[in-house]
Amino acid sequence: MTKTEKTRKARAGLLLIASPRFKNLSGPKRGTYGERKDKVVKEIKATMEDFLDLVDPGIVYEREDAEKALKLFFDEQVDFVYAEFLSWSEDFAWIRFLRDCPEMPIIFCNVAKPRMTFETTLDEDDFVDYLCAGTLVGSLEGSGSLKRVPRKNVRTVLGTREQITEKVRIFSQAARVRSILRHSNVGLMANMNEAMWSTYFDNYDLFTKIGPEIHFLPYSDYGLEIENLSDEEVKAYADELTSKYYEMPDVEFDKLIGCLKATLAIKKMAEKNDIDCYVYNDIDLATFRTAGCRAGFYPQWFNDNVSVLVPEADIGAGLATYILKLLSGKNVNFIEPFHIEDDFGTFAGGHAGPNDHNDPEWQQNVVISRDVRFAKTSWKYAGAPFAWYRISPGWKTVCGLYEEDGKYKLVTFMAESLSEKDTPQSNKKHLLATYSHTIFRPEVPVKELFERVLKIGVTQHYAIVDGDWRPQLEALAEIMGFEYFDIR
Repeated sequence: MTKTEKTRKARAGLLLIASPRFKNLSGPKRGTYGERKDKVVKEIKATMEDFLDLVDPGIVYEREDAEKALKLFFDEQVDFVYAEFLSWSEDFAWIRFLRDCPEMPIIFCNVAKPRMTFETTLDEDDFVDYLCAGTLVGSLEGSGSLKRVPRKNVRTVLGTREQITEKVRIFSQAARVRSILRHSNVGLMANMNEAMWSTYFDNYDLFTKIGPEIHFLPYSDYGLEIENLSDEEVKAYADELTSKYYEMPDVEFDKLIGCLKATLAIKKMAEKNDIDCYVYNDIDLATFRTAGCRAGFYPQWFNDNVSVLVPEADIGAGLATYILKLLSGKNVNFIEPFHIEDDFGTFAGGHAGPNDHNDPEWQQNVVISRDVRFAKTSWKYAGAPFAWYRISPGWKTVCGLYEEDGKYKLVTFMAESLSEKDTPQSNKKHLLATYSHTIFRPEVPVKELFERVLKIGVTQHYAIVDGDWRPQLEALAEIMGFEYFDIR
């Protein structure tokens, strides 16, 4: 997918339902019911135009209006439908819409006004305003049909206009991600991870239930991309990295070049195959036979194209990383929790292989270091370097996606990544050789946290990103039909 499509606003279809019976009722001061509703529509649109591209078919009064809205929403490929009864209304148009609308998320809203605009209904003008205020009547009537005409992906919310706007903002971010997933490509190179069967995803279900299409990227192509790299582009990448990061003195130049070739060839493969989520099998023997090492750097190209690169052929963790990337637009890291230190209430986490070290605010946390884990192997570039990254400090959303019997579990919690000065174990920045890493203090006490995680049944891989994205993840889980676990 293009960066433009992945960074666009969410597209919402407006389904605003009003009564044809009331449309021409008039009061001498504030105009007809229809005129008053036109004014309300402008006010509704003004609350959402900064974060939504709105597809507005006009107020739905009749069956024909519902049919027009259906066609327009389909043609414009909206991410979701914003539905609101503007007063009590006959429900024939609403039921027709529910029956005929293709599967798409709907947020069904009722807005509570701070106070009414009339004192009594003794005069005609106030009576029309009373009819206009009857949104609860319409919503109650419409809610029954949501059950009698069963639909997936419907969220019902009630609140003030400001509260509804914020709920719509969160829902829209999730609905946009759902649409993008349905047009995305996962690239797996080039087989499942035989060391970690628990990470396996069913590829047919991946496409039909979540959205992305999977492409198997052959090692023969990987080898050709390595061979076809020019000396100039490899040198340019080497100069870029060594000018930005401290290089440890035991790094061997030829092994650095070998690792950069392995890394750049991944970028080339992603570009040529239109890959949005590159799932790199960096512990497969074919990787080492082809490249002589595993890629140890993370090309900025992935961030520039709102794409991700993850190791160990874990499609679920790759999707979790991609989802956080689409939601946040930030640098997303890939970790596994290593161990708990009960004395400090912390756990260490990180991962070997390529990890996003490009956060511009934390470039001082990166060192070019030997991959000592593979330094004594027989592969051509054994001990090739990597970007050894102390993951940035701050509160992180931790998120994992897992499959169980054809269904999906989305697990999330909050943890603070500690800086070296706040780490009780040691004030050294880099603690775990070969791994991009950090020390975490979770929001929930660490033993309780992982006891609850173990009971859910997961694997070891998670994506992390700055900030709290749990409301968006909860909305996405609801839309996608994932079982959602927010550990707090």
